[in-house]
Amino acid sequence: MLGTAGTIASEIFVLTGHAAAISGSAAILAIIIGGLLSFSIALNYSELATIYPETGGAMTYVREAWGKGLLSYLIGSMDCISSTFYCALSAVGFAYSLSVFIPAVPIVPAAIAVIIVFTLLNIRGVSLVGNAQILLGGTLLLIFGIYIVKGFLSPNGFQLETLAPSGQFFAHATAKGNFASLFKTIALVYAAYVGFEVIADDAEEIQRPDKSIPIAILVSLTLITLVYSITMTVTLGTVPWQQLAGSETALTDAIAKFMPRGGVIMMAFAGLVATLTSVNSSMLSATREAFTLSRDKLWPGDLARLNRFRVPFLAVLFIGLVSALITIIGVVDFLSFITSAGYLFVLFWSNLAMIQLHRKFPAIHRPFKAPLFPLTPIIASLTCLLVIIFSDLKPLLFTAGIIGIFAIYYYAQSGVRLWVRSRETEVLPGKARIIVPVFHTKEADNLIGLAAVLAQADQDLNICMMSVITGALAAQPELRDQYKQSMNRQRMAVMEKFIHYAVERNVPMYTKMVTGGSIAQSILKEVENDTDTRMIMVRWPERHISHSLSEEAVKKISLEARTNVGVFADHGLEKIDTIMVPVGSGVHCRLAIQLASKIASQENAQVDYVRVLPASKDVEILEDQMANLQEVVITELGELPSNAVLRLLFSDRVDDALLAEVKENPYSLIIIGSADENGMNGSMFGKVADQVAEKAPCSVLVVRRHQSAAASWLRHQVKKLDF
Repeated sequence: MLGTAGTIASEIFVLTGHAAAISGSAAILAIIIGGLLSFSIALNYSELATIYPETGGAMTYVREAWGKGLLSYLIGSMDCISSTFYCALSAVGFAYSLSVFIPAVPIVPAAIAVIIVFTLLNIRGVSLVGNAQILLGGTLLLIFGIYIVKGFLSPNGFQLETLAPSGQFFAHATAKGNFASLFKTIALVYAAYVGFEVIADDAEEIQRPDKSIPIAILVSLTLITLVYSITMTVTLGTVPWQQLAGSETALTDAIAKFMPRGGVIMMAFAGLVATLTSVNSSMLSATREAFTLSRDKLWPGDLARLNRFRVPFLAVLFIGLVSALITIIGVVDFLSFITSAGYLFVLFWSNLAMIQLHRKFPAIHRPFKAPLFPLTPIIASLTCLLVIIFSDLKPLLFTAGIIGIFAIYYYAQSGVRLWVRSRETEVLPGKARIIVPVFHTKEADNLIGLAAVLAQADQDLNICMMSVITGALAAQPELRDQYKQSMNRQRMAVMEKFIHYAVERNVPMYTKMVTGGSIAQSILKEVENDTDTRMIMVRWPERHISHSLSEEAVKKISLEARTNVGVFADHGLEKIDTIMVPVGSGVHCRLAIQLASKIASQENAQVDYVRVLPASKDVEILEDQMANLQEVVITELGELPSNAVLRLLFSDRVDDALLAEVKENPYSLIIIGSADENGMNGSMFGKVADQVAEKAPCSVLVVRRHQSAAASWLRHQVKKLDF
């Protein structure tokens, strides 16, 4: 239904009259030929989507064929933007269709309302989207079934004489004129077949893709071709094509003849449903393209964030917002020109990618093989060229302009990245730093060692070992001098201990003494004075050690510091062989994933990314959660590293599950993200993180990612919307 109902949109209602104006009754033949030509693309997509059952469709195939670069970026961007424009166009079409029933309805607010509804539906998951499509698509096919049956059976319906008066089927007297008009009609109606590719775009969310995808694509295209060709046959056999030529209400003109009671209203309702299915499927396609572009680091990375329904919810919100803005500023008609031309650009390169992939990977496993290769991709590519040749110049120029803008952005973005990278390495190398407050030499050893590993993973990152003189000491000169001497001895001892890290790992470091009203205030002030501080790393507060940071001070630093914070519970750290990272949905967990990967790359360690599920085990939920866990890791790291292991744990208490896992398996280090402010409930970093840090037999690093107040507020609002 995603392929069928998503394809049967306003085109069949609008284009029937325009096709008749070009070819007369032979427009039926153009519809059939267009459908048959589309089968070459359908067969290619069936093969490609089963080889690469990933979100992204055409972009994925082009990327695998020619690598990550400008071409894959353009394909993904054009596919995404074309679907977004089509979503806005369909929403406006819905508003106009609704105005048939409610004349006073405001067009723009109605269009925005339907975009909001389907945005919320998409956030809740692909299953709801699919169920909505089944309901809407079933209704649409039922109405077309009634139209076709009534059209053939009614005495006022289809008549062969009306379709071909005196046996004259073609509109032109010469074969050349008929041939030219036929191909021009094919070019006109060909875009009406584009839509089944949404199945390939969402291959990653389809169960049994090797079987389901080919069936879905080929069955949907067969249904589309039958519905289009038979519907046009009934229409042109009921009303002479000369009367319908140029009409945008050809179907309602015809049904008024053989179903005078309620027929027009029924077809108007069908148009309403068709626009809704188009909004639904085009939004789904656009969001998955945006997700893939983001996951490949070609668009902003946050668009690849997943919610608990395993949906890229920020991409959904972004596409919904852009669609609504297009509707508000009233450029839907202008931008709709590039929709069909943009799809042709995408289809052309995706079909060529199939030929390249056969050359590049001749022995790759192909669950579905397109017959008569390489004939199918050649026919598909030539069809795209044919449609382009017979298309109007205006949409082609618009498309070329959009492609040019995307290309400029791509190279500008690459240039900015290179400039930033060169500035980082050429101007003040080693300026960025990790701050490690040191209060006692013996307790600082493993903390400094872990900071050194992170510093080595990031080029030109140095370590600032900081000592603090508080306001009370500063006010008493005799105590202050004594404290300074003690601090100097401590700094010398720390530097001696650190020598092997600095030499072995080639990590720059320095010591610094600062004064302030309190230890926490001094550290926060130091971060404010130097915006290149990447992280603060402190020891876990221990109540029986007077010279350490208190719990209140650690909490103040973690909540107020304008940088990332790591708090290290040292239970011994001889060698880092295995790291455990509990993976949830919070922003702090994503920092834990990144840090674990950096440490593992330096120490040649294994990282176990684990997720805790309720004790009751449902097979479908397990598969979904494992896939979600994999996507979260891939989204953060760009790939699933070879040293990564994904695991599911089962318990009704997350902290119990993690502690039991650590006791059973000898981990060297746990890196766990803090809870959000709402989940702390008086604890330092949330009940789970605090329990693990204090009770685990191995060392634990609890991390908290810095985010601005505005970003934090927005994320919480989105989270509320998600739930």
